[in-house]
Amino acid sequence: MDVNQVLLNTFSADATIRGAAEQQLTSAAENNFSQYLVTLVQELANEGAQGPVRAAAGIALKNAFTAREYARLAELQQKWLQQDEPTKKRVKELTLQALASNNAQAGQAAAQVVASIAGIEIPRDQWPELMPSLVRNVGEGGDHLKQSSLTTIGFICESQDVELRNSLTQHSNAILTAVVQGARKEEENLEVRLAAIYALGDSLEFVDSNFKNEGERNYIMQVICEATQAADSRIQQGAFGCLNRIMALYYDLMRFYMEKALFGLTIMGMKSDEEDVAKLAVEFWSTVCEEEIAIEDDNAQVERVDQMRPFYHFSQVATPEVVPVLLMLLTKQDEDAADEEYNISRAAYQCLQLYAQAVRQLVIQPVLTFVEANLRSEDWHARDAAVSAFGAIMEGPEEATLEPIVKQALPVIIGMMNDKEIHVKDSTAYALGRITEACSEAIDPAVHLPQLIGSLFEGLASSPKMAGSCCWALMNLAERFSGDLGCQVNPLSPHFNESISRLLQVTERGDADNQLRTAAYEVLNTFVQNAANVSLPAVASLSDVIIKRLEATVPLQTQVVSVEDKITLQEMQTSLCTVALAIVQRLEKEIAPQANRIMTVLLQLLNTAGPKSSVPDAIFATVSGLATALEDGFAAYMEAFTPFLYNALGNQEEPSLCSMAIGLVSDITRSMGPPCQPYCDAFMNYLLNNLRSTALANQFKPAILQCFGDIAGAIGGHFETYLSVVAQVLQQAAGVQASPDGSYEMFDYVISLREGIMDAWGGIIGAMKSDGKTNLLHPYVESIFSLLNTVWLDQNRSDALMRSSMGVIGDLADAFPNGEFQGFYRQDWLSAMIKDTRQNRDFSSRTIETARWAREQVKRQIGGAHSTIQT
Repeated sequence: MDVNQVLLNTFSADATIRGAAEQQLTSAAENNFSQYLVTLVQELANEGAQGPVRAAAGIALKNAFTAREYARLAELQQKWLQQDEPTKKRVKELTLQALASNNAQAGQAAAQVVASIAGIEIPRDQWPELMPSLVRNVGEGGDHLKQSSLTTIGFICESQDVELRNSLTQHSNAILTAVVQGARKEEENLEVRLAAIYALGDSLEFVDSNFKNEGERNYIMQVICEATQAADSRIQQGAFGCLNRIMALYYDLMRFYMEKALFGLTIMGMKSDEEDVAKLAVEFWSTVCEEEIAIEDDNAQVERVDQMRPFYHFSQVATPEVVPVLLMLLTKQDEDAADEEYNISRAAYQCLQLYAQAVRQLVIQPVLTFVEANLRSEDWHARDAAVSAFGAIMEGPEEATLEPIVKQALPVIIGMMNDKEIHVKDSTAYALGRITEACSEAIDPAVHLPQLIGSLFEGLASSPKMAGSCCWALMNLAERFSGDLGCQVNPLSPHFNESISRLLQVTERGDADNQLRTAAYEVLNTFVQNAANVSLPAVASLSDVIIKRLEATVPLQTQVVSVEDKITLQEMQTSLCTVALAIVQRLEKEIAPQANRIMTVLLQLLNTAGPKSSVPDAIFATVSGLATALEDGFAAYMEAFTPFLYNALGNQEEPSLCSMAIGLVSDITRSMGPPCQPYCDAFMNYLLNNLRSTALANQFKPAILQCFGDIAGAIGGHFETYLSVVAQVLQQAAGVQASPDGSYEMFDYVISLREGIMDAWGGIIGAMKSDGKTNLLHPYVESIFSLLNTVWLDQNRSDALMRSSMGVIGDLADAFPNGEFQGFYRQDWLSAMIKDTRQNRDFSSRTIETARWAREQVKRQIGGAHSTIQT
């Protein structure tokens, strides 16, 4: 093949030509990999070839060693390692040679190739001459070679490969020598200096030992500080990026540098006319605040003073200088910016939020001074900045301090929802969201609520831009003013009917986009969940509206033509199901008159839902709520519903739906009780299959085991049919351990698995006792106590695990009241386990009560021998 042409074709705008070229390269790699590599590297190093050809050769080479999927990456790395030494040597030599090319495209591509080979060889202690070679290039090479060598070091250091990152620490001296040399102010070539400063930023994590050496640290910090003053704004950005990383990695070592240079340099950087420089200087103070918030949290957890991390209060000391600059930057809004665009005013807002959390009360006075001066300004930028700043400090200062301030300001801020400028209204809505979330005690229901709710609904109706913030604030209000569970009336009751009516109007507006409609349904859902009893008739009336809307979506499923239509319909059906669930949960048994219509439409939706649809998840949640409300009355729908449930239980291709179905079996069996027995053979078959499946993750297993307990609790002694199989499964699961050096995920999994086992045994013991079949449990009692002992000896326990363990101890004692197993109950470790759980203040009151009950059952089991159980 004509290599040049094929490589050029990989850049073609024509997908057919591009695809054919990529296929030719793939075939060449498969036919003779060594020849393929040599051919490509010769083109990369060919000074007579065009830049695009050399770049394409470099990209193809890099792709021969790297891949995003782990399995594919391992395969490619092994393929390289199996190459003969002459081939590997030739590829590496020519690639290093290409770093020196005067063609920038070739140098950049060569840097990527070197980094990809280094990712394979450095962790295996191969290519020892690479780092010294790159250092020599930076010290002795021409400008092009310096730049591409520094870029190479940066690429190597930014890799996320754990093994490579670990092995780079031994090369820290070489890395640091090269990058600091290139980043010095004496380096005249700006492109070289820029490459060096970015490589320095990427290498900071690996030069830990060097950074802890005062002399070396001083030199590194001097080079970076000087770079913040470079004439080239790109170098300034790189330098402030380095300072951000240094503050996050080496806060403990920064006191001297903050006092001598960094305060002044970063505040000057925040005022830079170059927005990208200013943003990074602002982010430096965000990093300072994040570190200091984390240090305060960490220090609050430790038991001894010598375990505390150094805490220098940088943010507190700098408050008088930094906060005024942040407030000034808030006025630099760009009215044309997209909602997601990250500009200087957004960076300043985020930093001010963090500042409030870091310095608490100290932030209030400068912000209030700014707010008072600008809230009524003629310039909308100033008004917008003022209301934004007020909202930004709602989290951090003590609520008791903020409360009188917010109470006084609230009428003015609510009034700003009528501002003539949409940006100000949007910021006001967001500030109200912050206030309702963090300082809701300041809101007087009688004084503020009518105007506040009215203005939020006006905002919701008037502009999609501010709809999200209005919805958030309304949800906060619904949750904050819900009153006690089941109360007759709450502060929102006078506004409930009007709120529901306005939300229904928003959701059926023709011009409402998906996001607005979904958000409004979410608010509706929250209002229903938190409705007082006096509003239940309105909730019952709402059920009719929601069911009608769900029914109206059924014929639409046949009319969907585009992907956008499909997404819109699915989101609408999901939102309606979620509101229907809230209604069912709030009305409980009173939903019975509507149950037939609800189940009919849910079954129709299940019947027409396509594969990979998100709607069945929402439907299953609603069915679960209905089963809980109707209890054994749900039996009327089982015949029609179980085919869908079985299908989901067996659908291992869609794990989230399968997981939902497992939970639904638990909910239905718990709710229905004995009438669910005809369906339990099928349930057990699907659950056991899922337990043995390699397609489903381990995380499914605890829920399945818990489900066995729920089925046993529902059908009582009839569970005898499944007892031996389930007991065997539970005994196998009890053997799963996490190794001491295992991951947190594994520790969590083992705890949740044991919770599932205990929940299963709890249900089974109760089931056998209820029908006088406790003799069937005899063969398994020893293994249950063995697991209880394992739980006791393991330091990793959870509140839920100890509660279910205490339940099993008590249930077994209660099931065998004649002391058949008192030998187990007399063991010292069991007494200690109960006592420890009962006295552990970190556990919930429910767990402690269960432990007390277990202690009483044990006393009876061993004939009232009080001396055995230490009280």
